[in-house]
Amino acid sequence: MKGLVRLTALAVALGCGGAQAQYSDGTIKIGVMNDMSGLYADLTGPGSVVAAKMAVEDFGAAAKGMKVEIVGADHQNKPDVGSNIVRTWIDVDKVDVIVDVPTSSVALAVNEIVKEKNKVFLVSGAAASDLTGPKCSPNTIHWTYDTWSLANGTGKAIVKTGGDTWFFLTADYAFGHALERDTAAVVEKSGGKVLGKVRHPFPGSDFSSFLLQAQSSKAKIIGLANAGGDTINSIKQAAEFGIVKGGQKLAGLLVFISDVKALGLPIAQGLIFTEAWYWVLNDTNREFAKKFAAQNKGIYPSMIHAGVYSAVTHYLKAVEALKSDADGKAVVAKMKETPTDDRLLGKGTVRADGRKIHDMYLFEVKKPEESKGPWDLYNLRATIPANEAFRPLSEGGCPIVKS
Repeated sequence: MKGLVRLTALAVALGCGGAQAQYSDGTIKIGVMNDMSGLYADLTGPGSVVAAKMAVEDFGAAAKGMKVEIVGADHQNKPDVGSNIVRTWIDVDKVDVIVDVPTSSVALAVNEIVKEKNKVFLVSGAAASDLTGPKCSPNTIHWTYDTWSLANGTGKAIVKTGGDTWFFLTADYAFGHALERDTAAVVEKSGGKVLGKVRHPFPGSDFSSFLLQAQSSKAKIIGLANAGGDTINSIKQAAEFGIVKGGQKLAGLLVFISDVKALGLPIAQGLIFTEAWYWVLNDTNREFAKKFAAQNKGIYPSMIHAGVYSAVTHYLKAVEALKSDADGKAVVAKMKETPTDDRLLGKGTVRADGRKIHDMYLFEVKKPEESKGPWDLYNLRATIPANEAFRPLSEGGCPIVKS
């Protein structure tokens, strides 16, 4: 099938027959689907497979008699391609859980299929907060971040420091629309004003006309409601137009370590953004990052990779506790019932709407002279406590939440 990439089976172990028989088809099968070769490949891509593999190994699945296989696929950022892969995975290949899936339009499509098939969907890459709002599902957990948390962290901080007029440069698909919507709401609630917006094709290459509109708006802040290569190209072309030198500032509403690395500190310095994880924050993160990079062509992990590791770890705990992976709703219910605790995202919870709750962080890109190494790129500006980092349960509109 187009877009399907087979990857080696991982953590395959022969435990006692009774232990294996409790899992459907004798195997716990994990499907990691994302952009393997395009716009988002560095921030998700093959690295998410590495992260899933590390989670299985660190969990000790083989020693526990749990046979686990990981397969991967490239959805090419297309909902139809992603949908076809997932249906084949579930119906033919007997995949039990779908992991990662950046590109919100793809994730929203997968969300419906997984619900219909009663499997499990662990979202690390997609951002649209609708996944725990009107589109929530008893089979889905939104793990790492979402558009509300990004907007709440970055938008509120910038308005508080004087950035009270905004113009949005937005990727024209579900993710960009959701990020623009959620950030605009935070800006206005914080006393700021949105002067305008423009939507660019996804993926984009030439942002000249859109940046000129943003420049002519005279807004203090140009909010980049895009990601990956689109964000990188937007910032590079903004520098060519002298937008920042002219007094306007750029707000990266979804920025990853791979983006900052690609831009370089001279261009990216001073950029403020929100993330769920960063490798320098503690010794455990550092150890994970170095081990991960050794298996990922020297590229350090993004928060999406950390989220994949965390989500797979908690999934395996739930499956082990149930001694079954057959009923997706039951597995997700067990994941919600059990407090989360893993080496990367630490302690947390999964709410009734499927929102994974943990601290978020506000970062600022370092000046070149502040960096102590090629991946030492951020300064921590603030920690956003878990109880403030995500949209309140009562405001999401999730239909599966009992009032």
